[in-house]
Amino acid sequence: MKKKIVVGLGVYSLLFLLCGVYIIYIIQSSTSELDRLITLHQVEILREHYLLQVKRVQTDLTLRETRHRRTFDTVVLNVVNMGRIVDTCFDCHHTEQATERLKDLKKQTEMYKDALSRVLTLRANTARLVREEEEAFRIGEDLIGKVRDVIASTSTKLAENTQRAMIKIEKTKYILYGLVATGPLMSAFLGYIFLSGLTSPVNILLESTRKLKGGNLDHRVEGLKDEFGELASSFNEMAASLKEQMLKMQRTEQMVIVGELAAGLAHEIKNPLAGIKVAMQILSEETGMSEEDREVIRKVAQEVVRLESLMRNFLNFAKPAKPQLAELNVNSLINTVLAFYVKSRPSAPERPNAIRMEKDLPPLPETMADAMQLQQIFLNLVLNAVDAMPSGGTLSVRTSHDMETNLIRIEFADTGKGIARENVDKIFQPFFTTKPKGTGLGLAISKQLIEQHGGAITVAENPGGGTVFRISLPLQTPAEEPTA
Repeated sequence: MKKKIVVGLGVYSLLFLLCGVYIIYIIQSSTSELDRLITLHQVEILREHYLLQVKRVQTDLTLRETRHRRTFDTVVLNVVNMGRIVDTCFDCHHTEQATERLKDLKKQTEMYKDALSRVLTLRANTARLVREEEEAFRIGEDLIGKVRDVIASTSTKLAENTQRAMIKIEKTKYILYGLVATGPLMSAFLGYIFLSGLTSPVNILLESTRKLKGGNLDHRVEGLKDEFGELASSFNEMAASLKEQMLKMQRTEQMVIVGELAAGLAHEIKNPLAGIKVAMQILSEETGMSEEDREVIRKVAQEVVRLESLMRNFLNFAKPAKPQLAELNVNSLINTVLAFYVKSRPSAPERPNAIRMEKDLPPLPETMADAMQLQQIFLNLVLNAVDAMPSGGTLSVRTSHDMETNLIRIEFADTGKGIARENVDKIFQPFFTTKPKGTGLGLAISKQLIEQHGGAITVAENPGGGTVFRISLPLQTPAEEPTA
């Protein structure tokens, strides 16, 4: 989010910088254009003055022999001013074509001045004076016509330039209005985007915190990115850790309850069971008993044995024995367990409910562990896998040594009916079972024994169908102690 804000503000600042540069450019160009137009209008005014001055001189020439004639000095001053004005026109910058026209006017003006000079200086020759006056008047009229043509041509162009400049200035004005109007809108929009980007994830995290506080430990934060994504990931890890700690506390409470229950049952049931068992043995030795009665007694004795096994499981779960560590090879122990199962229940391929064994047991280093407890764990997993495949299937056992973590990994995978997803988190809880006659203590005891070895056990769905149990055991040398 910080990166987005920096990028957004950078783009926003760059945009306004470009707009500022554009505004400065428009102001400068418009000012230059207006200065040029003012100069052109001044030139136009100067030409008008020139035309008026020529007309004034022409009027002086016309009124020369009348009673309304001006003085000689006034006439000379008007002629001098006419020459000065035409000289002033050369001070401005013109195109090559305009310069040629000015030179022509300059030449015409000089001719006019010469003619006027001759008119003003001639006295004796009356006929020549008349000719000179007519020639000067003709030159003056031609000059007036040329100046009018120049003024008309430049006035048209000046009007067009002025119109274009005013249109450009009008467009620039609207652009400036648009920039001034959109600036606050863009600022408000970016502020809304940034505030939404900040407040929305914060609200999500706040609502998730409230749910977590309310006891919903399964709630997870999804969909957040950047720094909030990292915070959401930490929140999810915290929720998972809290759930795990809660489950451990529940399991501890269950173990306390089971321990108390096991102690009570052991005290209340063990002695009566022993008495019942002895009584059944004595009754079974009676010579005059019928075969039906003996069968009933045998079934009672079997149920007593099952009750005793159940009591032992209770006691083992409530107070498991401390592992008796000894050096062993996990692959050899697995082979022993599988061989025991094969002897007790052959896995011939021709049987419709046969279990096919697949083993992938690469060489493993020796480790320190309790052989009896591991054998109990492996045998329990094998029997569970077999029970999950009543119509036959494949039991795959794999082992490996993770050099990075220094763990021995063991995997039991079956192709049976599998475990429902909602039961995955419950599978290692005591008294939870999917079997009709199960006690729900086998996997719970197995998990407890593995944890006493410093390892862990997990369950997942088998991609090929069925269930996969994965065990991780730390590789321990004789000098190491197991991590509880």
